[in-house]
Amino acid sequence: MANPIVSRSLDEIRFWSRIMKEHALFLSLGFTYEQTQLIAEARQFITLFERIEEKLTRFTVNSDLREVQAFNSEVYQAAAAIWSYKRKVLGLTLRCEIRTNNFPLLVDHISREAAYFANRLKELNEGKLAPTPDKVIDENVFFLRIMADHAKFIGHLLDPSERKLVEQAGEFSHDFDQLLFQAVDLESMRPQSETKPILSQFLDQNRVSVVSLRDFKKTARELIEACRIKSNIHPLLADHTFREAERFLEIIDLFEANLKRNNK
Repeated sequence: MANPIVSRSLDEIRFWSRIMKEHALFLSLGFTYEQTQLIAEARQFITLFERIEEKLTRFTVNSDLREVQAFNSEVYQAAAAIWSYKRKVLGLTLRCEIRTNNFPLLVDHISREAAYFANRLKELNEGKLAPTPDKVIDENVFFLRIMADHAKFIGHLLDPSERKLVEQAGEFSHDFDQLLFQAVDLESMRPQSETKPILSQFLDQNRVSVVSLRDFKKTARELIEACRIKSNIHPLLADHTFREAERFLEIIDLFEANLKRNNK
């Protein structure tokens, strides 16, 4: 029988390594032509995560736990390195030492995702698989902020003449900001086991909103790929944000299943 730590580790690496590789690509596309060193560093990270993806194909859910843990440690170093690079770019941007086409919030956003990835690998190597009630809220705070950021980026990267889509993106931004504030309130209350119904309701509410945003992203992706809307959104970026919404839905399902098991 497959070890759940092995299965989860490979799943996390499969999803997030692709995300990290694409982050490096998006950063490289946003730099100006004279920022050759930063572009070269970004391309090195693209190569690094492509190698990780290639090495991942050698593992299966039946692979030896110790070998997978060693791989987790290796990928952790890569995630930590790209986090450091992203924070360096953010610092240069905030100090006005460089001017790029990458929003500072976007650079901060993708660095948060690198930190999340690294932390997940660390937790898995410590044998932490099932989330506690506190972790359910923390994870939702993280992903709700990611979704709110996505809506803001979409609104800013659409051509201003796309008024209806810009308005829709603004509405999603507002909705997810409100969900985030609600999650932060719940986080400060630190619900214990007797408040699991509140957590379940919280997850259900988040699912409804994430499904709506996911569907909006899917439509936007299809329109961008068909060149039917005006924007500065790269087709791969549209698909990238769609996949992250899908990931959040998978995690909500995972948490709900765990809550139901613990209630038995």
